[in-house]
Amino acid sequence: MYWPEGWKRTQYRKRSAFKLSGFGRARDLLLAEIRRMGGSSIVLSSNIALRLDGLPYANQAQPQDPGIAVYFMHKKRQMAFACDAYYKTEENAYAIAKTIEALRGIERWGASDMMERAFTGFAALPQQASSTWREQLGFRGDEDVSVTSVDERFRELAHAHHPDKGGDPAKFREITEARAAARIELTAH
Repeated sequence: MYWPEGWKRTQYRKRSAFKLSGFGRARDLLLAEIRRMGGSSIVLSSNIALRLDGLPYANQAQPQDPGIAVYFMHKKRQMAFACDAYYKTEENAYAIAKTIEALRGIERWGASDMMERAFTGFAALPQQASSTWREQLGFRGDEDVSVTSVDERFRELAHAHHPDKGGDPAKFREITEARAAARIELTAH
């Protein structure tokens, strides 16, 4: 999971009052709220184990770090929202969805200037040189790269570097961050 640079982590998590039926539902609500707001090129970052098709495994245990971060484009700007206040990933995803819903309400209620000011605080990842993710994922600078090829390369590298398979956690985090940066860059055009 890639946590937004400069965002503080929660020291003491709490239980939520949310009534949820799992991560998939919370994820779908979050993605729907971002799309309703006009967001695009969405990248959801978490420690949820994913199948090769990108969907989460059923009935998996909560990860040690239940934080959720979401990156997307909004009005030609990169945005980031993150939450790790709760014990469960679905609760953190739902909290972000409800926050975005509230921000959309500000716009609907005629105070869009206030929404733009609020969004100033949600600037996303610092701009990275495009070669950084290319190098981390093993692509040449002049190589034509697609989101599909990035995902394929990530799966290969994740298999070799995943901490559960004896890999280096720092290297795994590096390639996860590289994939997120690649997706943002490749879908922004």
